[in-house]
Amino acid sequence: MSAAAGHRHSPVSAPYSAAAVIDIGSNSIKILVATRLADGSVSALRHHTIDSRISAGINQAAPRLGEPGMEAGLAAIQELLALAAGYEPAYIALVATSAIRDAVNGAEFCERVFRATGHRIRILSGEEEANLIGRGLTSDHELAGLRDFQVFDLGGGSLECLRFRDRRIERAISLRLGCVRLTERFIADPRAPLSPAEAGAIAAHVRAEVTTAFPDLAVPGFDAIFAGGSVATIRAIRGIRDGVPLVNTTATVTATEMRALLARLAPMTLAECQRVPGLPPPRADVFRTALVTLVTLAECAGVETVYHTFNNLRWGVADELLPPVAKTSGS
Repeated sequence: MSAAAGHRHSPVSAPYSAAAVIDIGSNSIKILVATRLADGSVSALRHHTIDSRISAGINQAAPRLGEPGMEAGLAAIQELLALAAGYEPAYIALVATSAIRDAVNGAEFCERVFRATGHRIRILSGEEEANLIGRGLTSDHELAGLRDFQVFDLGGGSLECLRFRDRRIERAISLRLGCVRLTERFIADPRAPLSPAEAGAIAAHVRAEVTTAFPDLAVPGFDAIFAGGSVATIRAIRGIRDGVPLVNTTATVTATEMRALLARLAPMTLAECQRVPGLPPPRADVFRTALVTLVTLAECAGVETVYHTFNNLRWGVADELLPPVAKTSGS
């Protein structure tokens, strides 16, 4: 099991109670330990990602979590709970998205986790997931100046699409367009180079699904925000190329940059992709599918430059868990 490190802070005394949120996704399992500051904002104390794909077979008519995936997923959850323990969180939440939501034996995995850890998993509906993502990204101070924008959060099993007008959610939908799901559906051999026919089929499918669900996607004056591990990987690859830590890379990505990266990776074998600096080897087999999807989304939205945020689902759940700041007398 490989891990992509997040912030490696030592446990600190938080000004308010801390919350730990574990997001059990299709392609990775992530934790955020956060607290609420005096100004009411949610601040990260620690976040960490473990690349643990529990969703093999997600594109089947009746997807089933395999034993190796469930074992790896449970081990990842236990590792992240141990990490969180040093912060003595007052609130702990485990949330699951598309992989467990769609699996016929998702409840079995949830029960296994409960028996091993004592924590119940909350399986989010697509609508709940989208709305919590929206709640989380509004905590990103880098995006505070944006008023009207659309959000696309690409995971392994699903794509969440949201529209904000004056920073309020106007629409939220969840589509079965995750990069693991589409790789299983359209890629004959993930170990081989990505063929133009495969890339074209993915793009056509994404365009058809997105424009059917969101026919008025290209809205003049609306910014676009991308979230998810695939966009973070684009920034990580760029950062290593430029000698800049991921967190210090520019938080914007262009469609031109994504097309260039796709053109570079498409002719490679999986083994070659796994050696690309900044691209986590466990993510390499689905990353080219993700790039095709992201480029297509930018085209459908009619934008060249998109913003990237790390503040998505986990931040939204933390904001839901943490109590509001108590008002002082006279305020």
